[in-house]
Amino acid sequence: MRPLRITLLDDTLSVLRQLPCFGKLDGHRVTVWNDHTADPDELARRLHDTEVLVLMRERTPITAALLERLPQLQMISQVSDTPHIDLDACTRHGVLVSSNRFPGAPRFSTLHATAELTWALALAAMRRIPQQMQSLREGRWQTAAGTQLRGRTLGIFGYGRIGAVVAGYGRAFGMTVRVWGSEATRSRARADGYDTCPDQAHVFETSDVLSLHLRLNPGTRGIVRATDLARMKRTSILVNTSRAGLIEPGALLEALRQGRPGMAALDVYEQEPLLDASHPLLQLENLVCTPHIGYVEHDGLQDQYSEIYDQILAWAAGSPVQVVNPEVLARNTGPRS
Repeated sequence: MRPLRITLLDDTLSVLRQLPCFGKLDGHRVTVWNDHTADPDELARRLHDTEVLVLMRERTPITAALLERLPQLQMISQVSDTPHIDLDACTRHGVLVSSNRFPGAPRFSTLHATAELTWALALAAMRRIPQQMQSLREGRWQTAAGTQLRGRTLGIFGYGRIGAVVAGYGRAFGMTVRVWGSEATRSRARADGYDTCPDQAHVFETSDVLSLHLRLNPGTRGIVRATDLARMKRTSILVNTSRAGLIEPGALLEALRQGRPGMAALDVYEQEPLLDASHPLLQLENLVCTPHIGYVEHDGLQDQYSEIYDQILAWAAGSPVQVVNPEVLARNTGPRS
């Protein structure tokens, strides 16, 4: 196998070279970028000679215009969904895309990492932990009374793998758990012993903590509307560690200003990375927020990038796996000489 020119984008934590799985790329010419850029001219410059591009999930859009400027690119490898990649343009250019977005793909430890962060955000918001920390740092003592979780209602919107784990946490904390989602997910929830809601309005009206756990696709984009948020209690908390696009654009900011829900706990945003400290969301007192760290922990990154590198090695050996655009296989089943 000849050495491939491989580029890894968006390693802003400078962690990828430290993972054990990085050794799978020994013998190849690997470039790792430790910053983020969305500038198309800069991306074209950085990737001009790249044959294999490794993406950090959905952080960098791969557009048709960018692909036109990458004559050497033959493969894109990543995990998770691909709404940021112009798959039609990839196919036209003969660029194979591999991703583990398919049912039955390996279950990474990010499943539990994201579920744990969801619960950490719910606890932090209910007990006002960031606000109390800031109070101590400013030389003040207690500033607000928190609320315990036991005896309250946890709403789960989307009972997939992560939603099911979070529901289990709620049960362990003595909460009443109610689930809303597709009929298939509600059936699974009932089989696991959880109550389901009669309609979407009910889960927003009755939840003390409402956690979103849906994939973002055309059917779920904007599924949470301003009218849904307006149904929430003034004491309730909305938690979103899934995707910001699940909520109608701008609706959450206005809802928090109006006090329904009373607080939100977020790990995802309409624009990422969110580096503007003056952003209106970040000015709100009733927001607990983290910078999309649900999947950012060592075990999860090791699992994800190990699979990414396996995708690359399989393609280099002429047997590509987890191909998202199979139409390209007639032209691209391995690197060009």
